[in-house]
Amino acid sequence: MKEFLDKNFILENSTAEKLYHDHAANMPIIDYHCHLPPDDIAKDRKFENLTKIWLDGDHYKWRAMRTNGVDEKFITGDADDYSKFQKWAETVPYTMRNPLYHWTHMELQKPFKIHEILNGKSAKQIYETCTDLLQKDDFSCRGLLNQANVKVVCTTDDPIDSLEHHKSIKDSGFNVKVLPTFRPDKAMAVDDAASFNAYVDKLGAVANIEISNFNDLIDAIQSRHDFFAEMGGKLSDHGIEQIYAEDYTDEEIKAIFAKIRGGKALESMEILKFKSAMLIHFGHMDHAKGWTQQFHLGALRNNNSRMVKKLGPDTGFDSIGEFEMAKPISRFLDKLDSSDQLAKTIIYNLNPKDNYLIGTMIGNFNDGSVASKINFGTGWWFLDQKEGMEMQINALSNLGLLSRFLGMLTDSRSFLSYPRHDYFRRILCNLIGKDVENGELPNDLDWLGQMVENISYNNAKEYFKF
Repeated sequence: MKEFLDKNFILENSTAEKLYHDHAANMPIIDYHCHLPPDDIAKDRKFENLTKIWLDGDHYKWRAMRTNGVDEKFITGDADDYSKFQKWAETVPYTMRNPLYHWTHMELQKPFKIHEILNGKSAKQIYETCTDLLQKDDFSCRGLLNQANVKVVCTTDDPIDSLEHHKSIKDSGFNVKVLPTFRPDKAMAVDDAASFNAYVDKLGAVANIEISNFNDLIDAIQSRHDFFAEMGGKLSDHGIEQIYAEDYTDEEIKAIFAKIRGGKALESMEILKFKSAMLIHFGHMDHAKGWTQQFHLGALRNNNSRMVKKLGPDTGFDSIGEFEMAKPISRFLDKLDSSDQLAKTIIYNLNPKDNYLIGTMIGNFNDGSVASKINFGTGWWFLDQKEGMEMQINALSNLGLLSRFLGMLTDSRSFLSYPRHDYFRRILCNLIGKDVENGELPNDLDWLGQMVENISYNNAKEYFKF
């Protein structure tokens, strides 16, 4: 019987162990999609206690605590920080077989070097030990990034963001590249006229352009896109339910924009056409700069209207959705490809039923100009657990080239989430190791080791030109 979370955790045979320890374990990290707050990195924040760095904003843990019967007071409410942590610690034993159980103890091992099991009894000692360590330089935001061997961080930023913190980080000479990612979803969110118009006004102010027509809107967005590029940005990102790819004319889009700027609500088809047009414009901008466009598809967000009204969006009430995927993705990629303006693209699905859909779709638009120009993104959100990652890796292996995969990212707001890369690498090495042991792959550890190193780090470095 193996010990829990020993050095060969998840690794089921000697080949997997060799691939992991000799090739994957010490590779650097490129976190090409995350939600780390750049202001914390700029000021090199030291977190006051373990609750601040571990529970604040973590809706994975919040959902588990609610499911375990914990009162909201101890989740997002006014309870003191230690009381919140105590309630989380009491919940942890109930998370067995949920990835939270693995992540929790992996994050205690690295960086805190704590191998004790977290529960209600051990909570106080672990809280005090970690809180003391968090006051040390190696456990500041920058210290934690260095401990994790992170080389590049790509944050997620709105076009109206000043990026002042990114500039401050760069000017400070910090050895980790912290780059902005352009997420312009609010510039196409025309479902609510008032919110959209308020956003457009802010966009115009930041871009110093009075936005009175659709061309002005595109000019303002282009101005911000240019600014992000000047600040080192190389990626865009969209967190949307599905790709929008309705046919439209320029005249229709101009009229739709004029209508909503006049404060009038749009019809459902007008909304779809406007979003479709905006995605094409964003795609053209990305292609012109050699950027990579990312699409995180399939989340059904903010389902609990009562709690969202109380706490706001993105507080743990989202789920996997079911949306039309195949035809819109095909039409969208084809429109860009037909004018030779299809940028490098990563598509992430949240519904596992779409694994084979995405796995086959990417092959339609790879053109030999770049290795795996159209990429099947790693399992994310509800799928960034062992089974979800195995399903994604197996689908990509069966339908494309696993050897060209860009590997893992954190998609996290926490500076303690980097053991997720280790989790992914162990899962990857175990799958390959089992194939070797079963005689399904040759025992060529030189090539397989290089493949593991490439997926862990080198592929992303080359693909994004970091």
